[in-house]
Formats: sequence, C-alpha cells, structure tokens
Amino acid sequence: MAVTNYSELQAAVADWLNRDDLTAAIKDFISLAEAELTRTLRHRSMIKRSTATIDSEYSATPGDWIQTVSLILETDPVRQMEYVTNEALNGLKVSSRATGTPTHFTHVGTEIQVHPRPDNTSSGYTGEIVYYAKIPVLSDSNTTNWLLTLAPDIYLYGALIQSAPYLRDDERLATWASLYQKLIEDLYVSDQRTRGQTSVRMRAAALQ
Repeated sequence: MAVTNYSELQAAVADWLNRDDLTAAIKDFISLAEAELTRTLRHRSMIKRSTATIDSEYSATPGDWIQTVSLILETDPVRQMEYVTNEALNGLKVSSRATGTPTHFTHVGTEIQVHPRPDNTSSGYTGEIVYYAKIPVLSDSNTTNWLLTLAPDIYLYGALIQSAPYLRDDERLATWASLYQKLIEDLYVSDQRTRGQTSVRMRAAALQ
C-alpha cells in the first residue's frame, strides 16, 4: 500500500493492526508519533529562518520554534551572537554595560533574551534566527508534510509503536520498535552525508 498522505497513512496503520474499529484511535497514534519525533528528531528539513526586529531585552521566537541553530544581527558588519546559559547572561548583566548592541543571547521559555539591552529602541536591530521547526502536524486539511514524503515508513512504524499501550501486549511491538530505530538511524546517516559529515549524531547535543 502506498502511503503518500494522511488518509493513506491511517489506512496503512489499520491494515497493519488488522483492525477496522480504531478510526479515532489511529489519529491519536499518529499524533503521538509526531510529538515524539518533534522532540527527538533533528534533520536538515526542519531548519528554517526568520527575521524580526530586536528592540527590547526579550523577543518572541517563531511559533513553530523548538531549537535555535544561530542568531545574527544584520548590522555592518553582520554580528554573530553568542549563545550563553541563563546564569551566564545574568552574570553579564551584573558585570557589563546595560545597553548597547546585543552580543549574547539565551532562551527564557520560548522567548529570546539578549544582552546588552538594545540601545536604539526606536528602530531596533534586525535579527535573523536560524532554527529547528516543529514537524508540521498531519490532519484532514494538512494531508502531507516533508517527513511523510521522505520517510512514510517512519511515520507508519512510529504510529504502530504508539498503539501498543492502547492495544496491550502486542507481541509485534519489539519488531516494530527495532525497524523504527533502524529507519531513524538511516535517516540520520543520510542527513549527515548530505551535510558533508561522516559521523552520525543520534540526538542534538544541547537544546538551545
């Protein structure tokens, strides 16, 4: 069975489970698989960029943001801002000037905090954030996304794994989990090769 959209994915999950009474539950299995993948998967297709005016100490991240890759100020010359921990940025606030051109940033919840506090608050600085975005959620109106197109088998086995607590003691779980993990590893290998890297990093080292 070809799996190219949300409807076909639901049909495939029902077929593999050999059940025709799980219509609502299968949507939940897919949603749970997406939630896990968004937490753990980092792939080049998730990388996006966005610009914003930084005119105060705190700025909002994009709505689909999950992890920052880099943040620059489009000054002349362009300034690469340095990520520091919350504690380190608080230390900078105590020990250095209060306002100026921002040089460091951290995250407070889903907000970006910069230091020094911008000194030209009337016009602000133009910032560009490169970040990992959430995997677009499948639905009846959003029937496909980059991951379903690239790796429908990951979606299928991910949803099958999520069915296990609902269906209880399915002896096929170990097989599905093994296949799912192998597919995730293969996806990372492919991604690293495309990036020109030879080592495989299974998880992001640090979430910024």
